[in-house]
Amino acid sequence: MIKEARLTINLDSLAHNYNSLRSKINPETTLIAVVKANGYGNDGARIAQELSKLGVAYFAVAYAIEGKILRKAGIEDSLMVFYPQLAQLEQIIESQLEPVLYNLEISKAFISLLKEKNIKNYPVHIKCNTGLNRIGFSLENLESFFKEVNSPLIDIKSIYSHLGFSENPKPCAFTKKQFDAFELIKSKVKELCPSHPKFHILNSSGVFNYPEHQLDAVRIGIALYGFANNPEWNKTLKPIAKLSSPICQIHFVKKGESVGYNQGWIATKESRIGIIPLGHADGIGRQYGNGVGKVNVLGQTVPIIGNVCMDLLMIDLTSVDCTVGTEAIIFDQNFTASDFTASANTISYEILTSLSPRIKRVYV
Repeated sequence: MIKEARLTINLDSLAHNYNSLRSKINPETTLIAVVKANGYGNDGARIAQELSKLGVAYFAVAYAIEGKILRKAGIEDSLMVFYPQLAQLEQIIESQLEPVLYNLEISKAFISLLKEKNIKNYPVHIKCNTGLNRIGFSLENLESFFKEVNSPLIDIKSIYSHLGFSENPKPCAFTKKQFDAFELIKSKVKELCPSHPKFHILNSSGVFNYPEHQLDAVRIGIALYGFANNPEWNKTLKPIAKLSSPICQIHFVKKGESVGYNQGWIATKESRIGIIPLGHADGIGRQYGNGVGKVNVLGQTVPIIGNVCMDLLMIDLTSVDCTVGTEAIIFDQNFTASDFTASANTISYEILTSLSPRIKRVYV
């Protein structure tokens, strides 16, 4: 019997996923493990420590604060920062992180800071936009970078881009257009950059769908945690996380009585209601209320009823013979985070990365 809500993380499953993914890429291709957003909600420091033991030597995070946390946890490997902000550049140097330069403004500011500190050959990466249209240099701005900004103060380790539709069935015109655009960028870089940086474009889904485009490195995030955005690909992976909680109270409501804020659920018969100490402050959003979300209790699927509260949610236990303290499973290796989120028309990434730090992390 568990006594509090917990996220149980299976490290054997993490190792399985890493080994399965490593087997799909060429021995000479670098696997960059993405542990941003607190390791997709699983505790980025602990996940990075385990992956380092397994052989990962390159990591990536979104922002400098995440990299600083990993450094404090003893991660000494190369560490990319995908989206550095101007206010974080000092911290990047202090923690010996490798920033991604994605526009002229951030590039000039970082080079100016290196000059001020008399630092040379600092490792950086260059992000290019090939159609996703979030961040990154266009081909034209990339030429400006090499002609006007590039400096011996930086050491360009890699040039990369990001796919926007990598899980879509082939052939995919949009993805082909991105690959073609990246080939133009590679040609231009080889013409303008004498340091011979590495090139990479594949993410988790891309590793499964486009193995012929592995290039020098691949960036793998969600697949390490057990999801590959395709039912067939998912079969080769094991979700590493189980979210569960004890039922903290059970009470009866009469026909016609309501449950939760705004009378979100009205009993159509005498019912048994269970209370779970998880709510939207823990990452279980209000969209899962009113019968949308389901949880598992003693092997039976029961609905979340009423409006999800900040710290609690309610379930209908009328058909389940259980007691206070019985474990309710929100998702696990069988009814996965993808299964749970599908009912709310969203994805596993969202719930995993939204899980509150007040949920206890347990490793097995």
